[in-house]
Amino acid sequence: MRLIKFLLLISVCITSLTAVSLHAQSTAAVAKVNGVVIPQTRLEFMVKAAVAQGQADSSEMRNALRENLIAEEIIVQEALKKKLDRDPDVLTQIELARQAILVRAYQADYIKNNTVSDDILRKEYETVKAQMGDKEYKARHILVETEAEAKDIIASLKKKGASFEKLAGEKSIDVGSKNNGGELGWSAAAAYVKPFADALQSLKKGNTTEKPVQTSFGWHVIRLEDVRPTVTPPFEEVKTNMQQRVLQRNFAAMVQDLRNKAKVE
Repeated sequence: MRLIKFLLLISVCITSLTAVSLHAQSTAAVAKVNGVVIPQTRLEFMVKAAVAQGQADSSEMRNALRENLIAEEIIVQEALKKKLDRDPDVLTQIELARQAILVRAYQADYIKNNTVSDDILRKEYETVKAQMGDKEYKARHILVETEAEAKDIIASLKKKGASFEKLAGEKSIDVGSKNNGGELGWSAAAAYVKPFADALQSLKKGNTTEKPVQTSFGWHVIRLEDVRPTVTPPFEEVKTNMQQRVLQRNFAAMVQDLRNKAKVE
């Protein structure tokens, strides 16, 4: 609902600032507020957005959206009385919002008008399968800021028999895993940055790295909990994801090509 209100506010502001006649937009009206018509098209747009987010089209939802439209029209009118539409910061925000809407519209138009053949999607599927490898690893890690801290943790694990899970909870700076004893779950090695992946693949089940492993995140102490064969979902199950992946890559390449051709001074 917050997204709906945000889009509504943008459309109201842009309409107000460009002085588009609301009467000209639609002969059907949702309501009239202090003589200003709220067109039916605006309500239908909001209903469409709500349905796209999983809400059911109902009289209750339509009534709630109508009340939102009325309330926001009242606020917009008060803002215009204060001449807030002339405030430079407000104008900048509206222009940025307008650009964001046009960018999303262009992306949607690109996706709508560009299809990817099954042959290309299957090649992408095979590429992803190869990247995943034939094994998945269940690992734990403790992430710290310095090599000295990591060495101390390894020493505690080897000489003092300290609990890996307890040390992860006490020492790790990885907020996503520390409260689970450093557990990272099942993942292919390719899911990790290369130094981490290399160290993980070199371990035997139940073993911990003898030396700290440095990545861009810091210094890791890694334990391999288990290994299992990779189970790849069938092509049809991930076909939509493959299509999105290819389209995103193609779109990025197209934007880069436009950037290269653009005259930027």
